[in-house]
Amino acid sequence: MAPTDETGQDARNASPHGATPPAGPPPADGGAVQSASMPRWLPRAMVLALALLGVFQLGIWAFHQLIGLLLNILIAFFLALAIEPAVSRMAARGMRRGFATFLVFFGLLIVIAGFFTLLGSMLAGQIIKMIEGFPAYLDSVINWVNSTFHTELRRVDVQEGLLHSEWLKKYAQNSAAGVLDVSTQVLGGLFQLLTIALFSFYFAADGPRLRRGLCSVLPPARQAEVLRAWEIAVDKTGGYLYSRGLMALISGVAHYILLQALGIPYAPVLAVWVGVVSQFIPTIGTYLAGALPMLIAFTVSPLYALWVLIFVVVYQQFENYMLQPKLTSKTVDIHPAVAFGSVIAGTALLGAVGALISIPAVATLQAFLGAYVKRYDVTDDPRVHGHRRRGEGPGPLARARRLWTRVRPPADGPRAGSD
Repeated sequence: MAPTDETGQDARNASPHGATPPAGPPPADGGAVQSASMPRWLPRAMVLALALLGVFQLGIWAFHQLIGLLLNILIAFFLALAIEPAVSRMAARGMRRGFATFLVFFGLLIVIAGFFTLLGSMLAGQIIKMIEGFPAYLDSVINWVNSTFHTELRRVDVQEGLLHSEWLKKYAQNSAAGVLDVSTQVLGGLFQLLTIALFSFYFAADGPRLRRGLCSVLPPARQAEVLRAWEIAVDKTGGYLYSRGLMALISGVAHYILLQALGIPYAPVLAVWVGVVSQFIPTIGTYLAGALPMLIAFTVSPLYALWVLIFVVVYQQFENYMLQPKLTSKTVDIHPAVAFGSVIAGTALLGAVGALISIPAVATLQAFLGAYVKRYDVTDDPRVHGHRRRGEGPGPLARARRLWTRVRPPADGPRAGSD
């Protein structure tokens, strides 16, 4: 049977089985919503940035916590470089390197202990002498005050006033409270010295093993450069210590002559003290070196203490601006201005440690980098030597004549009072 018109129309209007109805028109803001959604890589980038920031902050915190240890290791490394020639010389004669390092350290310990023993005995004798002579010194001061200001002071009254003064009580309380802090600082200093000695012993005793371990992770060309830099560092550090020892000898002899001429007791020990402390303790070594001779000279005469102060100041200026730059340029082979600037920069960066190791570090860096700078022959020009070529520029007479003609008024110029 043929379908009717109504049945055909219903069949055309009905959708096939399982087919979705046609979608409506897209919204007007559909493109804007899709473009405003967060990109997929942005959360990962934010997490990565936060992780890197956290690692950076953790590294800064760890560096600040370990900066004391790093400075001690740096000092120990330069100390190992300083004793490297002596240890290598003994090891070349068949001695075990560890035993050779022990002998060098033992010799240094004996020298330092002997020096401080002599210094301690001298200080103890002077302190006892000052305590025994304090009543006589106090009587002389009281007599001078009574005769000058017409007073009637007595030593008993002065002593009782000092013993019952509030200032003395507060000073005793503060000293008792500060004993623990001083003890803590002393123990911390001893621990630092032990740490430096231990690391320097390992660096010196295991120097070849350390160099082999460092070279094992580098290609052959880089290995040669590292070994050459190590050798340069040893030479420059040894030259720096040699210059310091020579300046200590000159300083000790100069101060010994002054102290002996003034009749100051313990002149040889005081001269050694000034030479060693002023050269091997940076920043405050000069003040420590000059304070002790002044104190001993003050027990003899206040005028002698003034003479010692003047000599220490004058000699320090002579050493800083004339002696030290010349010796440093000869032994370490760097310009005096570079040596002076390196000390200032090292002090600004690392304090006393930087002042001590700045010159050998800069000398090592300069010698190592100098091998990679291409050099050329300098032309034979008088200007290189600071001279002017002949005939170039006016001579002295021509310059003087030109200056005279500028200053002198013209002969036919107007005169004062003329019409």
